[in-house]
Amino acid sequence: MKVSALDLKRQIAPIRQELDAAIKEVIDHTSFILGQAVVRFEQSVVRYSGAKYAIGVSNGTDAIALALIALGIESGDGVICPTFTYFATAGAVASIGARPVFADIELDTYNISLTSVEEILSKKNKFKIKAIIPVHLYGQCADMDGILKLARKYKLKVVEDTAQAFGAEFRGRKAGTLGDCGAVSFYPGKNLGAFGDAGLILTNNRVVADRLRILRNQGNKNKYYHLVLGRNNRLDAIQAAVLEVKLKYLDEWNRKRQEVAQYYNKKLAGLAINTPFVPSYTTHIYHQYTLRAAGSNKRFLEYLQEKGIDSRVFYPMPLHLQKCFKYLGYGVGCFPEAGSAAKQIFTLPIYPEMTLEEKDYIIDQVLIRVRH
Repeated sequence: MKVSALDLKRQIAPIRQELDAAIKEVIDHTSFILGQAVVRFEQSVVRYSGAKYAIGVSNGTDAIALALIALGIESGDGVICPTFTYFATAGAVASIGARPVFADIELDTYNISLTSVEEILSKKNKFKIKAIIPVHLYGQCADMDGILKLARKYKLKVVEDTAQAFGAEFRGRKAGTLGDCGAVSFYPGKNLGAFGDAGLILTNNRVVADRLRILRNQGNKNKYYHLVLGRNNRLDAIQAAVLEVKLKYLDEWNRKRQEVAQYYNKKLAGLAINTPFVPSYTTHIYHQYTLRAAGSNKRFLEYLQEKGIDSRVFYPMPLHLQKCFKYLGYGVGCFPEAGSAAKQIFTLPIYPEMTLEEKDYIIDQVLIRVRH
């Protein structure tokens, strides 16, 4: 049997007519960039998330970069982010001329370590640290109580990287609505995915929201009159229309992901591998379902892949060791928890439409590998 990490065809099939009608409406109106489809989607996200403002943008990476610019982060400013995350988090920082300042992660949640962050902030740095980006990794929130406390103490702006956790909650509030801004990715493989690249920024600050709308649209509020040096980071209408349809189903899809995760947890309990740890302050929407081996993940991966199970490592090399960030001066051993996680974590397929046969096949293969 082969089990893929995600099957978008199964997700799309039941709602295909709705999607086709939404796309047709955009085509009929020929308003392909921004326009009413984007406005409607932004309004729906405001109602869904509880944020005061939602600004659609071109993708999740640009969402982070634009949020930082709108919050006043400039070239040379330091921005703290975890080293154990996707490239886009730190890449967005570097793209505006700011300096990524890496922090280690927690042992159990794999989210940014408050201890590591405070250690960085307590040191004298050659550059001014102006912001922090907590990443809500794999589908659950970082400790936002601790993050916001440190932000107040050190006067930092907070941009939540909500790329993997749109729909998760921290103490009853939606991820992305607790900091100054929340950056969201709608890459097709996300729990809420577009039919191409798309992103969004959440904020409760009207001034920041106004800046973001200008920045995403070439720096103009009225066409041909440019107020600032903006960027071409607009959300296109077809993606907004697709996302507007799919948003209605997001909570149900996330609930089904949670049911798959609970099934895995029950069947894999008591083994010499760690199932996901979920703190009481957050819900988990399982963008990824991660296990942790006692030793190297290499043999586990090879075995599962040989059995047709699409198991992966998110992420095999922490950012501080990436060649593109060599100029920052970090080395092997700087962030031990991130280094260990990269060598031990692996994923199991998880998506709402998985069959019982697929889940049981995956569990059987994991049990065989653990016991032998």
